[in-house]
Amino acid sequence: MTPFEALYGKCCRSPVCWGEVGEQRMLGPKLVQTTNAAIQKIRARMLTAQSRQKSYADVRRKDLEFEVGDMVFLKVAPMKGVLRFEKKGKLSPRFVGPFEMLEQIGPVAYRLALPPSLSVVHDVFHVSMLRKYVPDLMHVVDFEPLQISENLSYEEQPVEILAREVKKLRSREISLVKVL
Repeated sequence: MTPFEALYGKCCRSPVCWGEVGEQRMLGPKLVQTTNAAIQKIRARMLTAQSRQKSYADVRRKDLEFEVGDMVFLKVAPMKGVLRFEKKGKLSPRFVGPFEMLEQIGPVAYRLALPPSLSVVHDVFHVSMLRKYVPDLMHVVDFEPLQISENLSYEEQPVEILAREVKKLRSREISLVKVL
């Protein structure tokens, strides 16, 4: 009996005959009973292995549930070489938001209130793509009004120069400045 036959309960479709030429197989009740017993044993062992692997996987798994009106961050899928929010690679944000939860679509799907700038993105997300936002006054940053250009970028001004150093290479010099 092949593993395929034991697992699925039917023969694997193959153009090659696995038996030898001239070999005859007797399909009696004893052969059928031993085959059924082997299949039951293999299925029982597979169920124990599956339950053991499930217990290992469930150790780190947690059920996430949100309520309507909660604020959540949306995970931006990390894809190499993709320019996200004008930053490429490791410095690009992993989560964007926070966004308000509008409704629960299914047991693991939620609809978010996305801004008009993200109108090309579908507004229903799986629970694994969301992270709860916990509001904290320490997260609020006071900023002066910035002069923002058309591409939503601005010029930063250094507050203070902390250190200055000149690196000498073989043919040129590079000045390094550490600013606050």
